[in-house]
Amino acid sequence: MTEQVETTTTHRTDSINVSDAAAAKVKSLLEQEGRDDLQLRIAVQPGGCSGLRYQLFFDERNLDGDVVADFDGVSVVVDRMSVPYLNGATIDFVDSIEKQGFTIDNPNATGSCACGDSFH
Repeated sequence: MTEQVETTTTHRTDSINVSDAAAAKVKSLLEQEGRDDLQLRIAVQPGGCSGLRYQLFFDERNLDGDVVADFDGVSVVVDRMSVPYLNGATIDFVDSIEKQGFTIDNPNATGSCACGDSFH
């Protein structure tokens, strides 16, 4: 009898999640830049079709109230205003023929387009 080993990734609902692929890509980008003082900052602004617009960028600043999480040696920072919108969200990196880039799967975002602010 062959024993099967299941590997599961813990999905946290009380903070942001970063996939192994996304963490590896961030590490690679930081190595290319030759910087070890930067962290990945993720911010949310109201707007867009799902009710949220995301900003992902490298930042050397630390702001009052920032929440910092470590994913395989990559520091991910979320400002205190964005934290409630990103709890349970997963940052991934897709590299396929059709698409390349970071994706955000956010259970907090509404899935339909509407006028006005569609995220509460």
